[in-house]
Amino acid sequence: MKKFTFLIFIAMSGVTASAQNLDSLYAVWEDSTQSDSNRVNAYKDYIWYGYLFSQPDSAVILAEALHAYATEHEYLKASAPGYNLQGIAYAVQGNYPLSVEYHEKNLAINEQTGDLRGTAGALNNIGNIHRNQGNYSLAMECYQRAVTINEAQGNKEWLAFNYANISNIYSTQGNNTRALEFLQKGLAILEELGGNNLKGISNNLSSIGLLYSEQGNHARALEYHHKSLAIREEIGDKSEIASTFLNIGSVYLDQENYPLALEYFEKSLAIAVELQDKKGIARNLNNIGNIYFAQNQHQRALDNYQKSLALKTEIGDKQGASGSLTLIGVLYHNQGKQAQALDYCHQGLKLAEEIGAIDRQRDACDCLYTTYKTLGKGNEALIYVEKIKVIDDSLSATETARKLEQMEFAKVMLADSIAKAEEARLVQEAHQEEVRKKNHTRNLLSAGGIMMLLLAGGIYSRLRYTRKAKKIIETEKDRSENLLLNILPADIARELKEKGRADARDFDKVSILFTDFKGFTEQSAKLSAAELVSEINHCFEAFDGIMEKYGIEKIKTIGDAYMAAGGLPIPSDDSIKNTVLAALEMQKFIVDRKAELESDGKPFFEMRVGIHTGPVVAGIVGVKKFQYDIWGDTVNTASRMESSGDIGQVNISHTTYDFISHDPDFVFTSRGKVQVKGKGELEMHFVKLSTE
Repeated sequence: MKKFTFLIFIAMSGVTASAQNLDSLYAVWEDSTQSDSNRVNAYKDYIWYGYLFSQPDSAVILAEALHAYATEHEYLKASAPGYNLQGIAYAVQGNYPLSVEYHEKNLAINEQTGDLRGTAGALNNIGNIHRNQGNYSLAMECYQRAVTINEAQGNKEWLAFNYANISNIYSTQGNNTRALEFLQKGLAILEELGGNNLKGISNNLSSIGLLYSEQGNHARALEYHHKSLAIREEIGDKSEIASTFLNIGSVYLDQENYPLALEYFEKSLAIAVELQDKKGIARNLNNIGNIYFAQNQHQRALDNYQKSLALKTEIGDKQGASGSLTLIGVLYHNQGKQAQALDYCHQGLKLAEEIGAIDRQRDACDCLYTTYKTLGKGNEALIYVEKIKVIDDSLSATETARKLEQMEFAKVMLADSIAKAEEARLVQEAHQEEVRKKNHTRNLLSAGGIMMLLLAGGIYSRLRYTRKAKKIIETEKDRSENLLLNILPADIARELKEKGRADARDFDKVSILFTDFKGFTEQSAKLSAAELVSEINHCFEAFDGIMEKYGIEKIKTIGDAYMAAGGLPIPSDDSIKNTVLAALEMQKFIVDRKAELESDGKPFFEMRVGIHTGPVVAGIVGVKKFQYDIWGDTVNTASRMESSGDIGQVNISHTTYDFISHDPDFVFTSRGKVQVKGKGELEMHFVKLSTE
């Protein structure tokens, strides 16, 4: 992930303030004889240098004083840097929605007060967040608005920073030629300005180095990082020197040159410790831990991971902490300490789910699957195999959305290109008309006509490309639609898209179906992990087809259990019968599958099925990863019908029986009242087709 380039950096020295300097800044803030602007700037710098990157949570709280100052002194401009600091603090913590919210507040104040420089800075920072979230067209819109302001104001240095951020977008989209072009444009501006722009030049050189690193061109990456380092050492910018050491170390780590990677990470770490940069310390410790892990020096790796984890937890970096927890879990697994591995990977998964970090969730689930498999706990391992499958589906949906956003960005850029071509055509047309009036010659008219044809042909070609791009976008949207329908019922998905939410609903008569394989743990021990997953998937795919055939809504799978519901999200008169028919067909599939596997001498599963009918509440749970689920005592009773049933049978409650008892397609065997855990005695019935 690329480093953010917040434009506010330009106006400040890169040297971290000492405790004495911080005291001096705070003294100015407290001095009522100073002007409003001096007091606000001093306090802004006090938070920036003292807290923003080492204690971002504290920075958020301290910045509230600027809003209070704005109200008490009727000095609205005080709130702009306050919101900017809070926006950056939330970005440091990885909370991008809140970061955008606070940067937009900063933007609104700058626009209200007519501060064009502040407006351009806020637009840049909002663009950074959108870029980091993959919203490239929104990011580009922000950057281009900032470019327009900076060009009009003659803010060339800030314009160079805009170009660097635009370069990041092109780099992310794989257009390295355009990315390098914008970096070189920015670098040329800064070199032309000279003077105090060494910091900006070093930043551009560093960005070019990062670009080459992403391309795998390690030699060129190191060349530009060392050029950047020379400038940063010249101006004594310790924070950026540490950053460059980190970048150089990362290149050597990619090359598996562990001694040199360690040397540069340790240099970066030493500066981060000196500057009390906790985030920088944590990053370096983590990288050093990775080096030791790769060299099988597990204890040294563990020491660094745990120190990094402690710092990430302290500064509220939940995404980083989740990754560290999982890394420690993987390390314990490799050491054969499976109990500790489970503990840390469960913690990593919980934190990743809390913040919706899908990639971190997958890493943690993979660790848990591997560890449970090592312990011979096939049932638990299967749970995390299924979670990985769900996460991969989610990542696939995210990738599809990312590609859609990239195509949308390309379409916006194409539209802009067409608009410019049209503008050029109109200018050319006006020019030709002027020439015609002056010369009245047939040759010039002919030349103008040829030019018009060429321009028209170019525009027609662009329009054809736009139509083609639109068709591709529509295809990708259809793919995204299908992915959503794999997660949610069609009606719920429609409501979610229209309203941005889907309300929970009460249903009076829903038939809940549960299945479970008998002796799953014992049978799974006879199969490899791949064979186990393949067999379960084979069965569940068949069940999915049966659900679709009878119009039953699959709710979820839990390990080797399968749960579905008839009569929602759209109630129907035949839902109870269809649920029973589906259950009978599922049992037939398992019986046939048993005979097939038994004849081949392979392990097989046998199954219980239970059904109960009654009221439920249904709705969506989750924020980052939606899941349609149902609640109520009906669900618990249906589960008891399954656990109290017999192999090869469909066991239904007396309530369900009452609804279909007169249906000639079924025959029933009363079981009388059966003792059920937590429910007392419940009347049950086995059901079969009358044609059997």
